Amino acid sequence: MNIPENLAVILARIDAARKAAIAPAPRTQLVAIAKTVDEDGIGQALLAGQRLFGENRVQEAQRKYPALKAQFPDLELHLVGPLQTNKVRDAAALFDVIQTLDREKLADALAAERERGGKCPRLFIQVNTGEEAQKAGVLPRDAASLIAYARGKHLPVEGLMCIPPADDDAAPHFALLAKLAKDNGLSHLSMGMSGDFELAVKFGATHVRVGTAIFGMRAPVEDQGI
Repeated sequence: MNIPENLAVILARIDAARKAAIAPAPRTQLVAIAKTVDEDGIGQALLAGQRLFGENRVQEAQRKYPALKAQFPDLELHLVGPLQTNKVRDAAALFDVIQTLDREKLADALAAERERGGKCPRLFIQVNTGEEAQKAGVLPRDAASLIAYARGKHLPVEGLMCIPPADDDAAPHFALLAKLAKDNGLSHLSMGMSGDFELAVKFGATHVRVGTAIFGMRAPVEDQGI
């Protein structure tokens, strides 16, 4: 895999999708999903100019990113996998953005960690647009309530994130997420992965999460956010 060339292709496709869209977001950023990618692969992307990266697991990120962040201080790290409350302290210390706030208990833990340590990453609320029992995320009908709860805790909620069901047309899911964001005064939308990020741009994505198309196929792991 030629990671710099792959990045260039994806960025060009994002740009083309934005030009073709009727009302794209003011800016669409690429989050390179680097789960199971080693430091060498991430380093190649960094040297090619990529600065936003996503990881699924706190423990894996702890192994890879402290040295990379020291070398590239403008590296921005997003958590795109489920977060357990007992990992909140570690996540808050390392990640710049957590895209997977999905329940009040997690909001409580993030607020408590901010009070303790004075830091809270920027937050996206994950919405389970397909209402899949096996998938994380707040149900669409409960999203406004969770947004209000997090705001009541003075948490820095910036946007929404979704992962549509694998076999569904993603368009209705992207449209639903965009509507929920608009209805609740949120400006950021994280949606679209390797197979559908151009469609997500059409629906106003501010962040698209692409892994396989940049880094190639990885060993099978829990599917979340690629």
